[in-house]
Amino acid sequence: MAYILSFKPAIGLYGQHDPSAALFADGNLRFAIEEERLTRDKHAPDTFPEKAIRACLESEGIELTDLQKIVLPYDPRLRTKILGHYLGNTVPNDGTLRTVSHLFNVAKDQLVSRFLPTRQVESRLERIGTPLPPIECRSHHACHAVSAFHPSSFDEALVLTVDAKGEYDSTVIWHATADGLSRLRTYDHPNSWGLFYAAITEYLGYRMFNGEGKVMGLAPYGEDDPDIERRLRDEIETGVDYDVTSLTGRWGTDHGVRTLEDMFDRPRSTTTDEFDQFEKNLAHTTQKLLEESVTAIVDEYIDRVETGNVGLAGGVVLNCKLNKAVMEHPSVDDLFVQPVAHDAGLALGGGWIDQRPDQVEPLTNVYLGPKYDTEQIRSLLETNKVEYAEPSDLERVVAELLADGALVGWFQGRLELGPRALGNRSILADPRTDASRDRVNEFVKHREGWRPFAPSMIESAADEYLENATESPYMINTFDVSPERRDDVSAVLHPADNTTRPQTVGREQNPRYYQLLREFEDITDVPVLLNTSFNDHGEPIVNTPVEALKDFYGMGLDVLVLEDLLVTKDDSLSANP
Repeated sequence: MAYILSFKPAIGLYGQHDPSAALFADGNLRFAIEEERLTRDKHAPDTFPEKAIRACLESEGIELTDLQKIVLPYDPRLRTKILGHYLGNTVPNDGTLRTVSHLFNVAKDQLVSRFLPTRQVESRLERIGTPLPPIECRSHHACHAVSAFHPSSFDEALVLTVDAKGEYDSTVIWHATADGLSRLRTYDHPNSWGLFYAAITEYLGYRMFNGEGKVMGLAPYGEDDPDIERRLRDEIETGVDYDVTSLTGRWGTDHGVRTLEDMFDRPRSTTTDEFDQFEKNLAHTTQKLLEESVTAIVDEYIDRVETGNVGLAGGVVLNCKLNKAVMEHPSVDDLFVQPVAHDAGLALGGGWIDQRPDQVEPLTNVYLGPKYDTEQIRSLLETNKVEYAEPSDLERVVAELLADGALVGWFQGRLELGPRALGNRSILADPRTDASRDRVNEFVKHREGWRPFAPSMIESAADEYLENATESPYMINTFDVSPERRDDVSAVLHPADNTTRPQTVGREQNPRYYQLLREFEDITDVPVLLNTSFNDHGEPIVNTPVEALKDFYGMGLDVLVLEDLLVTKDDSLSANP
């Protein structure tokens, strides 16, 4: 068996967030996990993924010495391409000492990047085992692009990779064929939609690389605001030749936030509990400008490559509203969005990058992490004197509880990779009433009441519930909901625009979850459940049964399902074993 380990560090030269690791055997993806699921620190910033690496090796019972090679989906040597940007961030009014210190750090960083690009990683790996296998560095955006094409079903595609920053690039346009990927255009850092959106995110009171999805969710509550739009358009250019560097041209987001404060004569927000109309309109306009630029790029380059297939990856394409705009573009025939689109998905691209696209099997699910069998869980419950039931018709019992209004923690099979819970580490509720949505927001997720939830639905029901429906197994695309079905699923509609971000579920994809949806349909005539990730506000998705139990008792859940076993807080909800 030829093993390859690909992992994304979040230290030093390799970025600062979302480290992960993935293990491949004879070219096949066998196991993958994000470091945050093991450290319990959301996004695991500034972290080397030692726990994720160990989990990958333990999944196959191997050591580092058994690996054919290690692939890092980041090549520090490419950082020299934007040396001018790093030097340009040294300005005389920073003060002599600060200027000298900055120049010293830039020089040191460049020397290490060029001559010792893997030394920092090697020193951390030596804690796990020696001797080390060969280590190869591959381009950040190339790994994103591979993750958006190789596991798709396309023979040819236009691929866009859009994020805050790779080694030197922020957006890249690719032509993907059976022979691989070729760059058509590169937008260098700091000309970055990821950083532009991050600056708006910070200005609205959230944190970059964490709150962008909340700004996207806020956008439909806003409306066109000519004054906001004019002020932003006076600062930036949109379209194929976009330029957002007036907000993104300095380190981080502070310069962008200060620019926005001056632009609108208004300080950054300090609370996110409520937003006024200006803040909603700013989010709306930001989303509009992003969609305008990305769809303009698609429009121009799809003609050049002469294919209607489009692949997307990079952290910006976790923006499902953007994906909807691309999917609905008249020139687009089919769209594949890498479900682990952010930096954690780089480990997937790194593992596939040396294979021909036709050697990679199409992605069918992202259940790639650890699992725990019923006997392990039974032992845990009995050791801790937690009462449980073991109903023979588990899916029917849980469906009945859901139909009666219970909020259910659902823990099954292998942990999902990526930001979405897809029926293995999920919190489930009845989708039919606004009250259900409000209960989950207030008592379970402990988050802002205006934020929407997403549904899981039986794949065959998508045409009935969604307009222009397509298979959508990863909650990465948004659809308009059919008007005649909106009352059936009000808890999973965005209240401002009647859209939803669904997971379509087929029997082969997740048999037990599919059966639960079938049982709920049999009871209610609605083949849909509210599905949100099994975690409390601000923490990663649960990984272990212990974490599930902790959250069950710390959140407003009524029922916990751990594989074949059922735990309740209310004896009246219990099922007979």
